[in-house]
Amino acid sequence: MTTPEVPLTGGNATPSVVRAGDTVRKPWQPATPAVHAYMATVRSAGVDVPQTYGQDERGRQVLEHVPGTLAIERPLTALEDLARVGRLVRAIHDASPRLDDVPPWPEPMLLPAPAPDLICHNDLAPWNLVVGDRWVFIDWDGAGPSSRLWDLAYTAQSFTLAADDDPAVSARRLRALVDGYGADDVLRAALPAAMADRTAAMHALLRDSHRDGREPWGSMYVAGHGDHWRRASDHVRAHEHTWLAALTA
Repeated sequence: MTTPEVPLTGGNATPSVVRAGDTVRKPWQPATPAVHAYMATVRSAGVDVPQTYGQDERGRQVLEHVPGTLAIERPLTALEDLARVGRLVRAIHDASPRLDDVPPWPEPMLLPAPAPDLICHNDLAPWNLVVGDRWVFIDWDGAGPSSRLWDLAYTAQSFTLAADDDPAVSARRLRALVDGYGADDVLRAALPAAMADRTAAMHALLRDSHRDGREPWGSMYVAGHGDHWRRASDHVRAHEHTWLAALTA
């Protein structure tokens, strides 16, 4: 009997994602073999990562379906929860191979990091964290060359620095996540500017994609994502001194 397939919604960049029983099926991409090898490396270090099961009869990726609720649907505001996110990101980074230790990545990065030196997930954000009996980051398709700073900047901003929140409250949340990560003084000092640069880069990607007709980013720009990332970029840049004070106090 064929397992019924249920379309999964919420993603923006990968079409035709479905659930079939305890698995997720999604398109096979040029970088998929490298991504699956990276996930296996992280998993072998003891980090909980979705299992990969190769290809199905239609040539699609087959991955473990991780039960739970996405953190974007159950916002994590408790400081201990944010510290746990920081610890999970640190575990992923510590398990990730250095760029010099892997073959050349098969595809260019969507948002290239300054001075990449590590293979990273590149989208460790609330919309990709499943929270339940397990806390697991999903959607590794954008993995590739990056750096701890660039990857952590995106995580820290997306989990803690909402433009509508009081910056003082956000700063405490930011400190909890970065403390959980165990960032050293150099990384802490660099994070505020990196968060501003990373959000600005995301807005620029959407804006330029709309101008150039590049999909799906162009349509996302006019569907609310452009406004979101513009506000996020302005907010993060405007309060850099607050973030720096919280991280280096």
